[in-house]
Amino acid sequence: MIDYEFPLNEKVRTLLRLEDLFARTGHFIGYENGKDHHAALLTLFEILEVASRADLKSELLQELERQKRALSALQNNPAISPDALDAILAEIDAASTDILAIPGKTGQLLRENEWLMGIKQRAIMPGGTCEFDLPSYHYWQAQDAASRREFLQAWLAPFLPLRTGLAIILRLLRESGKTHHFTAHRGTFQQMQGGRTAQMLRVSMSSELACIPEVGANKYAINIRFIAADYSAKTTLFEYDVPFDLTFCSLPS
Repeated sequence: MIDYEFPLNEKVRTLLRLEDLFARTGHFIGYENGKDHHAALLTLFEILEVASRADLKSELLQELERQKRALSALQNNPAISPDALDAILAEIDAASTDILAIPGKTGQLLRENEWLMGIKQRAIMPGGTCEFDLPSYHYWQAQDAASRREFLQAWLAPFLPLRTGLAIILRLLRESGKTHHFTAHRGTFQQMQGGRTAQMLRVSMSSELACIPEVGANKYAINIRFIAADYSAKTTLFEYDVPFDLTFCSLPS
């Protein structure tokens, strides 16, 4: 099976982008080669841009507080494990404390590092980080992997409280999902919302089907088109029946 997640509001879209960027940075930091660490640094610059939104910290704190209130209301529910509930509430408290402790604007320490900002500025240009453009960066890339990794982890550290907080929110969002099985006849599917709202949709289907879902949704209806996975031709509809699972994910407000 292959899963496709489609955020239905800007907040979830931002969290999913950051989740992907954090995963990529961690992946490249784990390698030894200087070019892998170059990729890690470029991805860290992307995290800096996304995470520097003025309202991100406050949005995360507000969402964590909302989920804490919603979960606390379940404390007397016999169907809920008290130990599991206490554990997630403790996670939320710890994450909120760490986010509150972030000094100033997110990523400010990196923005004050002239050497890093020089690399960031050159990286926007195609081929702008060649050794003759940035000899000091070339020197850094020639150092041993452990030394480079130590720098990368130190530069990433100010963002880790955000990573922890968004991971909790996305986990709760995914676990909230209710899954239904459908078939898209001749590659198209529509369902009226009927007052039901979702913050994210997940489409799960066999990876053997050579098609890709395109989702459009509003408060009235969900529309899904399955597009043929042809990387050289124009976009064409996959004109066969497509069985798939659709999961509606929504956090309590």
